[in-house]
Amino acid sequence: MEESKTKRRMKIFSLNSNHALSEKIAAEVGMPLGKAAIKQFSDGEIQVNIEESIRGDEVYVIQSISDPINDSLMELLIMVDALRRASASQINVVIPYYGYSRQDRKARSREPITAKLIANLLEDDAITRVLTLDLHAPQIQGFFDVPVDHLAAAPLLASYFSDGSFDVENMVVVSPDHASVSRARTMAELLGTPIAIIDNRNEESVESINEIPTEIIGNVKNKIALVVDDMIDTGTRLTISAEALHNAGATEVYGAATHAIFSNNAPKILQESKLSKIIVTDSIRIDADKKFDKLVELSVGPLLGNAIKMIYDNEPLAPLFKSQK
Repeated sequence: MEESKTKRRMKIFSLNSNHALSEKIAAEVGMPLGKAAIKQFSDGEIQVNIEESIRGDEVYVIQSISDPINDSLMELLIMVDALRRASASQINVVIPYYGYSRQDRKARSREPITAKLIANLLEDDAITRVLTLDLHAPQIQGFFDVPVDHLAAAPLLASYFSDGSFDVENMVVVSPDHASVSRARTMAELLGTPIAIIDNRNEESVESINEIPTEIIGNVKNKIALVVDDMIDTGTRLTISAEALHNAGATEVYGAATHAIFSNNAPKILQESKLSKIIVTDSIRIDADKKFDKLVELSVGPLLGNAIKMIYDNEPLAPLFKSQK
């Protein structure tokens, strides 16, 4: 009895960006979501009310920094402030999609580094830990001075293709540009395939569906090509990659990415592309009007839920980086 009194208590709270994923995470952990109300005043100010005691608790708050991205960020910051003032012993933020991550360095003069700014805001808010998934650049972990657990969706995505329905021996994993080679290599190692690289040196070309790269490093002729990226925003880069691979002789082209941002008319572009299927995760909520026939959605709920249990029990997360059937 004395031991149960001193045992740390865990609470999991969901904010508004992706409540469906939060429910899956909580189900994996084996506990209900905490009670909290997140509302807005008439002028748009965000109001948070935690409707149960969390004094001394180890709290996990789940929020993707996704569309509406600024509201999602402010919800998270305000919730953390409320948790701290309510005497939570630890405040762990679970960020399936870390928004503002694409500006992770100064590529041109007079540019901000927004990925570092978000890290500063969260640390100034006195968080204890960050649990996140497939950062745009792994070095963003170094922007924090608190522990960061950086999970990968590659084993989950790879499991979709290694279930026996695909001729993996005739598959090649493709990087859409030189910057994404390490991501493609990780997927290729999980599937046991070679890699290829689309030699897309003109960054502006990804904005135009009419400019198709012609140079491909590696053999894709008569192969099933799998283009791997961390996110899909407008869908243009994935679409032109599919065109380039078909022109180079690939028999089929699939796309796989962790974060389905799907801005503007991305679903229409992807549905009309030469891609056979597009496999993504539910790290970002995909509304019904953004779903389309070629889309396959896998859940990272079990992955994040298991990570929370391991963190709470002070266990290593290494098993989560292995292939997940």
